[in-house]
Amino acid sequence: MSTAATLDDDTLPLAGLKVLDFSRVLAGPFCTAMFADAGADVLKVEPFEGDDYRHMGFQVDGRSTNFAFVNRGKRSLCLDLKRPAAAEVIARLAAWADVVVENFKPGVADRLGIGYAQLSALNPGLVYCSISGFGQQGVWSGRPAYDTIVQALSGLMAATGDADGPATVVGESIADVAAGTFSAWGVMAALWQRTRTGRGRHLDIAMVDCLMSMMPTLVSRSVAGGAPPMRVGNRHLNSAPFGAFRAADGVYVLAVANNKLFQQLARAMGTPELAQDARFASNALRKRHEAELTQAIEAWSSSLSVQAVVAALQAHDVPAAPVLDVQQAVDSAHAVDRQLVVRRPNAGGGIDCHIEQPVHFGDLPRGTTSPAPDLGAHTRATLELLGFGADDIQRFQNEGLTA
Repeated sequence: MSTAATLDDDTLPLAGLKVLDFSRVLAGPFCTAMFADAGADVLKVEPFEGDDYRHMGFQVDGRSTNFAFVNRGKRSLCLDLKRPAAAEVIARLAAWADVVVENFKPGVADRLGIGYAQLSALNPGLVYCSISGFGQQGVWSGRPAYDTIVQALSGLMAATGDADGPATVVGESIADVAAGTFSAWGVMAALWQRTRTGRGRHLDIAMVDCLMSMMPTLVSRSVAGGAPPMRVGNRHLNSAPFGAFRAADGVYVLAVANNKLFQQLARAMGTPELAQDARFASNALRKRHEAELTQAIEAWSSSLSVQAVVAALQAHDVPAAPVLDVQQAVDSAHAVDRQLVVRRPNAGGGIDCHIEQPVHFGDLPRGTTSPAPDLGAHTRATLELLGFGADDIQRFQNEGLTA
């Protein structure tokens, strides 16, 4: 069943875990890609036209870079779930799997015969993860969900952007990624419980819930602190100086969150007396007089290059950095040293690239998962493993169940 030699290696954390992946586009596939990275056997079930993500996003030589990123290490079974004969295959898939992941709109999985009630009746040990925009129940559960919609409804969009500018979306599909990450965490928790009880569980993951749970500063400030929501651009809500500042040739960031760091900043700037200024004696005062403090910092840095500013600040142990673009970040010495980026040739002659899940499991090797599968590439092998004979497989093809 494996597509990567390492998937059967017992040294991998999730070796032997069998994941049935009915998900598509981003949130679900992001979750199951993390399982594949850790050695799980992930079987992706796709319709004849394939996961929508195969046809979306940035395309290189007719291949979606987005699809390749989040479907690494999986196998592809092409199956028309709407055909009556699908029930035969689904029953055996349910018996085979430890985990099921789906991200259909609530109610769709049930109509397709792959809902929790249907599959858990076949395999009570299944850990079944449903990902949706707003949950399986609730006043918003029937709404369609896209990342931008979720950002808007979570409060994150209203908190992002310049103080005098419009609400701004974060520059990545952060709600999908958050839901995929929390789903993986939830599945692991449920699997641990299964080791004690022998029974699975239905996980209900809402994208908006996940995104709101990732906003501790914003939520605690608003709810517990009673502070009105506000946008601060490239500044910090609570600390100063903390954010982006101008140099002669660009922008750099620094992070000063206590008096000791502020003293070090003042020395790095060659103005140690700044640390004695009554306006800047505490974080609260520095935040209150942030405009004047910013003016003083940029009076120093605006005549220097970003490189020179960052070097001076780091020499005094002040957290600071240039603002890298994505290409600079993935090419950085850090990313290379941490083996963060995996690049490999694909069947189309191009290069696939993904960021492997960031957890290092001791000295286990990284970058060992196989590329994203071609559509239906493992259909026959999967059916054979499930115990279907040549006659059954031919019948499925004749009935239009499989390609």
